[in-house]
Amino acid sequence: MSVTVRIPTTLRPLSGGASTVQVEGSTLVEVLSALNSAHPGFADRLFDQEGKLHKFVNIFVADDDVRYLDGLNTKVPSGETVSIIPAVAGG
Repeated sequence: MSVTVRIPTTLRPLSGGASTVQVEGSTLVEVLSALNSAHPGFADRLFDQEGKLHKFVNIFVADDDVRYLDGLNTKVPSGETVSIIPAVAGG
C-alpha cells in the first residue's frame, strides 16, 4: 500500500531535500516507521521517549488530524497522503 508523505521544509534535510516521499504502510505507525527506515532521523524528530507523537508535531491523514482519529493506529488507505505539520508558535 503506497502512501505519500508530505515533508515540511524544516525536516527536508532528513529526506534528502524531497518534499514528498513514497512509503508503504496501512496504519500511521507503519507509515512513519517506513519513513524512518527509508530516511533515518524522522523518529527522533516525531516521537518522544515513550513512543508518542511530540506535542509540537501535527499529522494529518488526508485533511484529518490524527489526534481526532485513532492516533498512531489511524488507518491510511493506499494512495492517501500523510502530511507532517510542525506546530508554529510565536508572538
